[in-house]
Amino acid sequence: MKIYLFIFVLYGAFELTPGLPDVVHIGGIFGPDDYDLELAFRYAVDRINMDRNLFPRGRLNPLIEKVSPSDSFQTAKRVCNMTEQGVAAIFGPSSRLTSSIVQSTCDTLEIPHLETRWDPKPHHRSCLLNLHPYPQSYSRALKDLLKAMQWKSFTIIYENNEGLVRLQEVLKAHGPSEYPITVRQLGEGHDHRPLLKQIQASSESHILLDCSVDKIAEILRQAKEVKMMEDYQSYVITNLDLHTVDVEEFRFGRTNITGFRMVDPQSTSLQNAVHDWQYEEVRFGRRINISPNTVRTETALMHDAVHLFARALVEMDRSHPINTSHLSCDAAEKWEHGYKLINYMKFMDRPGLTGHIRFDVYGKRVDFPLDIIELDRDGFVKTGFWDYRSGINYTRTETEKLTIISESLQNKTFIVSSRLGAPYLMEREPKGTFTGNDRYEGYSMDLIDEVSKILGFKYVFELVPDGRYGSLDPKTKKWDGLVKQLLEKKADLAICDLTITYSREQAVDFTMPFMNLGISILYSKPVKQPPNLFSFLSPLSVDVWIYMATAYLGVSVVLFVLARLTPYEWNNPHPCNPDPEELETQFNLLNCMWFAIGSLMQQGCDFLPKAVSTRMVAGMWWFFTLIMISSYTANLAAFLTVERMDVTIESAEDLAKQTKIKYGAVEGGSTAGFFKDSNFSTYQRMWSFMESARPPVFAKANSEGVERVSKGKRGYAFLMESTSIEYVVEKQCDLTQVGGLLDSKGYGIALPLNSPYRTAVSGAVLKLQEGGKLHMLKTKWWKEKQGGGLCKEEKSSSVESANELGLANVGGVFVVLISGMGAAAVVAVLEFLWNTKKVAVEDRTTFKAALQEELRFVLKCHGSTKPIQKAGAKEDSGGKSGGTGRGNSQGPYDKYGVVNKSSKSIVIPQAEYLNKK
Repeated sequence: MKIYLFIFVLYGAFELTPGLPDVVHIGGIFGPDDYDLELAFRYAVDRINMDRNLFPRGRLNPLIEKVSPSDSFQTAKRVCNMTEQGVAAIFGPSSRLTSSIVQSTCDTLEIPHLETRWDPKPHHRSCLLNLHPYPQSYSRALKDLLKAMQWKSFTIIYENNEGLVRLQEVLKAHGPSEYPITVRQLGEGHDHRPLLKQIQASSESHILLDCSVDKIAEILRQAKEVKMMEDYQSYVITNLDLHTVDVEEFRFGRTNITGFRMVDPQSTSLQNAVHDWQYEEVRFGRRINISPNTVRTETALMHDAVHLFARALVEMDRSHPINTSHLSCDAAEKWEHGYKLINYMKFMDRPGLTGHIRFDVYGKRVDFPLDIIELDRDGFVKTGFWDYRSGINYTRTETEKLTIISESLQNKTFIVSSRLGAPYLMEREPKGTFTGNDRYEGYSMDLIDEVSKILGFKYVFELVPDGRYGSLDPKTKKWDGLVKQLLEKKADLAICDLTITYSREQAVDFTMPFMNLGISILYSKPVKQPPNLFSFLSPLSVDVWIYMATAYLGVSVVLFVLARLTPYEWNNPHPCNPDPEELETQFNLLNCMWFAIGSLMQQGCDFLPKAVSTRMVAGMWWFFTLIMISSYTANLAAFLTVERMDVTIESAEDLAKQTKIKYGAVEGGSTAGFFKDSNFSTYQRMWSFMESARPPVFAKANSEGVERVSKGKRGYAFLMESTSIEYVVEKQCDLTQVGGLLDSKGYGIALPLNSPYRTAVSGAVLKLQEGGKLHMLKTKWWKEKQGGGLCKEEKSSSVESANELGLANVGGVFVVLISGMGAAAVVAVLEFLWNTKKVAVEDRTTFKAALQEELRFVLKCHGSTKPIQKAGAKEDSGGKSGGTGRGNSQGPYDKYGVVNKSSKSIVIPQAEYLNKK
């Protein structure tokens, strides 16, 4: 078709005698109230007639008929009158009822029919050309706008079924979703307050309004009366004539009102046109009071339609002469140039008051520009544009948006909802003596105060009635706590230790986190175990002690056997006698054991091995004792100085593996939600344990959980945010944090969904973070206020005294010493009694007399010699003892000079020894 048009244009360039008549009649059908449409029609015709570059000769002659919008008979009659006068095109009407009559007549006679009204019905292969945006294309623009505004849920208010056609792309794009949309129709009459109250009760803040332009102001006025024109309500109005509505009473409001327009009141062409319209003398005897801001879209489209037709007519006449025909509605004759003229208009691309005019091959205006307009203090201003190819494009920068929001925050008072919980918000003491915001103190108060200084707003703190953070009831699908306050618009901000979660972020908006944290475990500190009386045995395990004892006995036996085998351990008992009859060895079994124990104690003894074999045994034993004693000594210092703690759990895995220690979290809080929704097997097992535990392990608040841990005698652990744990352990020194963080999240300031102040408040929080103010506030309320830092000092003092050893640490050594001395005393007593018995037998006296005599000698406590009484001394003296030394009366030799058998040395005759050798 484009090639066809190009050939016709090229041919027309060489045409010298165009066949266009001197007067071309065009018809205009208007309703009684279509003054502006008629004015635009007449003005466009006059401007074309004056433009000789467009019309070198001839002119357009407007034939105007005024008919009732509902009078189909008169409309048909007037159209037939126009066709009999030879019109080249018919414009209008704007009524849907009479338009079909005009279109049917034009299709029959093949006369171009140009319309500028909203028409939801598609038309193919007809003489109709509608300059109004195609319904599906405009619906796509609305869909793109809602997507750019990030509307997840909203309520549609429409007036009639044509509005649903306009919103079909919006409805299809939303589809089945977890955020359902509500569709409501305006009722009959003028009072729409009941409908608006129902929407307000649903806590919906996004309204998509589709209605006629004359109802927009009244609906907004009634919405203001039911308090639906507050900060957090947003309206998107689909009517393209939104810019013509008088919104003077809403300019200084706080509600965001957004819409589209095709007519730019600031364009030079429109201002020039309106300037001429204001002084145009209308034939029906009245002057139109019109301004650029009141020009309707349909009026501008009528102006563009006349210019489009005129240019197409001239272009077609250059390629092929055009003659108009006087056609009768009763005859079967058709105008031969009608379809060609329609095709020329379809393929034309020219600017107009409503932007560039383009059509597709079916004559639909699908590619058209739209301005995005928003209401501010100066009225409607352009903030962006939409086109068919690139979609939504905002021209207002983020800096400009932030500036506008900051200006609106000046002298504004926010309702800040919070809940009591140290150190975020606490009541001042004594209670009842303070009023207003002075009743509270804490981290949250200081943070909001710093943000308000940056943004310039005022605030009033109010406690949430139920004292909860905010959770969604799965049965009723309703929120409680702080989230509920925001959803019901009872608060502008919510701040405390409120965790940013996915479910909460679907209901409200959050600023950037002002504090990062994670879930951890609060538990009682490990109990310091009393020192073990025999803690000096701890450096070596029980097995090692047993092995050492076995090695000691084994070495003693091996040494004893080897000493008897080797000849070099047998010695002459009388060195002065070169030819002794017997040899002796010192390594009997008891002496071997004494030698081994002396080496083990690093003391030695008065005899040493002489043979190579026994020296090898001794050397290996000494090396063994060197390593073992050195290791024992090195380990002993650590075991005696390090305090042993009774640690039962160290991580979440330890909790999950046991059932003795109960554990829980705040009921309905984000911590409980983390375990409930987690897919990790350990956390799922922990959630099942918490949910099935009896009695319940959940707490209503962090303070309740902390108290339960403190009084639980290491039988209860509480899962909570790490920042809260840090605060608790700074003031309760018997509690501690166990393990690391189970997740990573943050605390944020919550605002109603799509709050216009979210960006500004987030920027203020970021500024405080960059300036180090957030760190200073945390240090203030965690480590300085309310007794913070106490446990830190206690910890440092305990470290200083960690190297001191008390009696409890080394008492076992004293016990061993006392026990050894006691055992030695018992053995000495037994030896004394045994020796006394032998003396009594040898002296042929009673045991009592011998015991008294021996005790008398012992109790003298002086002298270091004890005389030896010979066996015959008593007989020579008449049976009286001449001495008290009868411990070994015959000494080492008997009366025949043979070594006494009671001697501990082992003796063998020399002859026997030599024979063996």
